[in-house]
Amino acid sequence: MSTPGLKNPGAAVRGVGAAALAVEGVVLLLALLPLAKLGDGGNTAAIWTCVALAVVCFVLCGLLKRAWAWWAGLAVQVALLVGGALHWALLALGIVFGLTWLYVLYVRSSVYANKPD
Repeated sequence: MSTPGLKNPGAAVRGVGAAALAVEGVVLLLALLPLAKLGDGGNTAAIWTCVALAVVCFVLCGLLKRAWAWWAGLAVQVALLVGGALHWALLALGIVFGLTWLYVLYVRSSVYANKPD
């Protein structure tokens, strides 16, 4: 008889975190064109912020085995919220993905809390 639950909870949680970061990275890259077209040339800093944060998101996808990478993912969300000072769209993305990342951290903590020894 098999035991219920995840066979490898760590891998499952890392998959959820990596998926969230990958989607965030893609959305940040998709935001580049509207920022470039709708701006009056003053969105250069917002555009480069999107590029930098997207690269960080993609790099963190592969680093989630390390505990610090989860907190670095939270730092990305904070940086996106602070980027709202450059353009309101970054603030909106920061709110959406910040809440998403908080949920991912909640799922991670609940999975590890129920992990059998």
